[in-house]
Amino acid sequence: MIKKALVTMLLSLIFSTTYSQKLDVTKLDSLFKALDEKNMFMGSIAVSKNGNLIYSKSIGKADIATNKSLSLKTKYRIGSTTKMFTSALVLKAIEKNRITLNQTIDKFFPTIENSEKITIENLLKHRSGIADFLGADGFANGYTEAKSEEEMIDIISKLKSDFSPNSKAVYSNSNYYLLSIILEKIYAKSYQELLDEQIIKPLKLRNTYFGGKINLQNNECYSYYFSDKWGKEAEGNTSVPLGAGGIVSNPSDLTIFIEKLFKGEIITLKSLKEMTQIQDKFGMGIFELPFYGKKGFVHRGKIDEFRTVLCFFPKEKLAIAITSNGMVYEPKKIIKAILSNYFDKPFKTTFNNIVLKTEELDDYLGEYSSPDYPSKIAITKNNTTLSIQSIGQSSFSVEPTEKDQFENIWEGIQLQFKPNQNQLIYEEGGKKFTLSKQTQNHKS
Repeated sequence: MIKKALVTMLLSLIFSTTYSQKLDVTKLDSLFKALDEKNMFMGSIAVSKNGNLIYSKSIGKADIATNKSLSLKTKYRIGSTTKMFTSALVLKAIEKNRITLNQTIDKFFPTIENSEKITIENLLKHRSGIADFLGADGFANGYTEAKSEEEMIDIISKLKSDFSPNSKAVYSNSNYYLLSIILEKIYAKSYQELLDEQIIKPLKLRNTYFGGKINLQNNECYSYYFSDKWGKEAEGNTSVPLGAGGIVSNPSDLTIFIEKLFKGEIITLKSLKEMTQIQDKFGMGIFELPFYGKKGFVHRGKIDEFRTVLCFFPKEKLAIAITSNGMVYEPKKIIKAILSNYFDKPFKTTFNNIVLKTEELDDYLGEYSSPDYPSKIAITKNNTTLSIQSIGQSSFSVEPTEKDQFENIWEGIQLQFKPNQNQLIYEEGGKKFTLSKQTQNHKS
């Protein structure tokens, strides 16, 4: 049985337009009005086509204590979306022959395990094996206190490697912190200075900079969590993530940045091709975002209770940026709504969180295959989370959307189970495959 939480009322908005590849602004306005009225999202959005802003909106509060509203000029911490900027700075340094992709990092960090084997490219693609510093004991209670370079390198050096360098890819903030320090060392300048000189000033990004303590007088905002009502989240200190998550920006600046990136105005088109070459689902500070056969690129961010999504579809020259300082309704659902709207695909929005008991997942578990699909698919669970894995590939989780239906927006995957028929309708990149269950249920 499916339990519905948060809001019992179901509101369905069908996003469809008469003309493909145009935004139905009225439908988007309706979505944001509903989110605002239901207190489910606070933040800003910008949609740009061919370098022209075609939609923007802000809802919610920058500071609940003073009732200060968010505006299109409000600036947010963008978290790990910072990595896209850092990757561009590193690739620019490579273009200038300051460093190379295949050089190892032992010259910079001799105390880090396997540093003599780990390359700059490994860091960029999360293939270093260096564990994420956020998992260290020193950050068990968050990272509200400033950390020096020496302190951070000491923390990272004490972490055991998760795997042999270049054997696979696992996301780790440590990689991009170290890349930031490498940039500072080879230029003898701070990350903030390099960001200003090489990206912000040339692109005239007036609302983007390396962040410090949140300042409402500078059109910044606090972040909030929701538990019956909005509660103010503690501020992380940006010295900790540095180039892994310390930038402040807003959606309009972010769309400019990613448009210029893909036009070859920040790094060369040759470097961009390397940046967007996907290996084991990782590019260099960027990920692929498939949508009904369309190919986009994306990076998400989370810091404190801020959330960011920045994506770009090169063929359509479509840029979308979402920044949030408080959410119950997740930004990924908004991205899906916008893309469905723009590409003329049906989309039903529900303001219900679907929560399944672990035993309700049992009917879905097992291996599925089809002569029409190149590999077997294993469906497993971890407590109340369902996971999918193509044999030989890494697994990822999927979320319930309706009875017997699940999806992962970032992977471009949709699943529809037919338990009574032992079948799975598997949709990937706009193509559907019918797979049959081959084994008995696997319970974990």
